[in-house]
Amino acid sequence: MRPRWEWRLEDESGAVLERPTSPVFDARYDAEEWLGDHWRALAEQRVRRAVLLNEGAPVPPAIAVPAA
Repeated sequence: MRPRWEWRLEDESGAVLERPTSPVFDARYDAEEWLGDHWRALAEQRVRRAVLLNEGAPVPPAIAVPAA
């Protein structure tokens, strides 16, 4: 089975947002590429930090999402 990668998306206070949600990816590269392609839309939805998760475990460092 391949590892699963996804993003935990947080607001300015560090609370996890229920929406938007991250897709689940088979490869870290795909997860990182998705964030790079969608950060502006995520910023418009109050996402301020993205934490990459591998099988549910955080993979540092967290990524700051600048306000749009």
